[in-house]
Amino acid sequence: MNQLEIKTFGELKKSGYRSRSVKQELRENLISQLKNKEAGFEGIIGFEDTVIPDLQTAILSQHNILLLGLRGQAKTRIARLMVNLLDEYVPYVEGSELFDDPFHPISWFARTRLHEQGDETPIGWLHRSERYTEKLATPDVTVADLIGDVDPIKAATLKLTYSDERVIHFGLIPRAHRGIFVINELPDLQARIQVALFNILQEKDIQIRGFKLRLPLDIQFVFTANPEDYTNRGSIVTPLKDRIESQILTHYPRTIDVSRKITQQEAVLTPAQVECVESDGLVKDLIEQIAFEARNSEYVDKKSGVSARLTISAYENLISNAERRMLINDEKRTVVRIADFLGVIPAITGKIELVYEGEQEGPAKVANILVGKAIKTLMGQFFPDPEKLKKSKTSNPYSEIINWFGSGNSVNLLDDLSEQSYKDKLSSVPGLKAVIKQFHPRLTENQQYLLMEFLLHGLAEFSQLSKSYLDNGFAFTDMFKSLFNAEFDEDDDYDERDERY
Repeated sequence: MNQLEIKTFGELKKSGYRSRSVKQELRENLISQLKNKEAGFEGIIGFEDTVIPDLQTAILSQHNILLLGLRGQAKTRIARLMVNLLDEYVPYVEGSELFDDPFHPISWFARTRLHEQGDETPIGWLHRSERYTEKLATPDVTVADLIGDVDPIKAATLKLTYSDERVIHFGLIPRAHRGIFVINELPDLQARIQVALFNILQEKDIQIRGFKLRLPLDIQFVFTANPEDYTNRGSIVTPLKDRIESQILTHYPRTIDVSRKITQQEAVLTPAQVECVESDGLVKDLIEQIAFEARNSEYVDKKSGVSARLTISAYENLISNAERRMLINDEKRTVVRIADFLGVIPAITGKIELVYEGEQEGPAKVANILVGKAIKTLMGQFFPDPEKLKKSKTSNPYSEIINWFGSGNSVNLLDDLSEQSYKDKLSSVPGLKAVIKQFHPRLTENQQYLLMEFLLHGLAEFSQLSKSYLDNGFAFTDMFKSLFNAEFDEDDDYDERDERY
């Protein structure tokens, strides 16, 4: 007989069904997964040798779990994926609001129905997707929300006294019986509410008003928390933390390659963007490097962290900025340029918390500084370091480029240039294409022009050229000429989009 065809408690017993607790389910299904060499936790990248083994150990130990890490480290996603370790379907006493196990009923309704109907008790089947409950901890969460309260309307409707168990309206935690219950940002929960969780985690009691109620709840608890919250907004009370058996530390991607895989997996692009906008590996790595620079920046609050959402949002903006230019110029296809990184500034400013020094600089300027540092870091992967060339006896491959700008020439690269205008502007710089062919002889035409533009930005970051920020692009001029011609007036208002330095 198909499992879902079982409709009564008697049929369930005859089928040989074995009842298990949630933690036993997770443990035994994980054991099968490990024996079969199945991956598990699909979509979680970069935690294969760190977080996932710790998580599997905690599940095998049948522990409640605290995932501790900065924002944007996939804590909630990990918790949600634990559902896949549950049985696909489990039986319950039909009509029970707590989805009681027919072999271990805990509610008044299920106990009464099983007592009255015995083997004829109707059985329903609960899918694992319905066995997951999640609550974001906020200061306004009450004990009634989580545990429950007396419902006077129910008492009046059923004509019951307040001493009757049936007048209780159960909260989220009892309703998560036989499932996984997640509380996100646990430190944000008021201390008195955290205290209400003590007995549930240890003795399986719930206390509602004056009721002496003992419900052996069967729940896998998962909590998430940000270390920043311990000092800024609250803390996990010590007795509660003591009852959470396993604390697992999450972390940000440790390499550009891992970070890039996450961004490419999570970024949401339209089919038109995928088809019409070409993005080279260079710009993809540059997006990731921005986040790495931000995490080490003296302007950014390290305790707050830099979420992986920064690179995802930035990449989506990068593609959209290129698409916008394509539409303006009535072109069929386009390629992402370095100038398109002007479009990622809004994604960066909304994702970083600045320290005092950063606030003094301003979020837009800090974002531009981070993009510049990312370009400077990646410059060494594609071209010789201009600073090291000064100390070496070899000829400088950038001499012709720098001398041309030194002769009074300049180039404005606006982000709305047509494809042909963009290529003409870059081709007008003597020696620029020759340097690209010298160090990267086997590139497509689009890659050549992208690296030509990248090299101009890189030389500016190494103070070989001057780069000015325009409203819709960049202006490249001679470094020394721009310094000598600069006039500073302390009374003038500073425009963050003008000179970087």
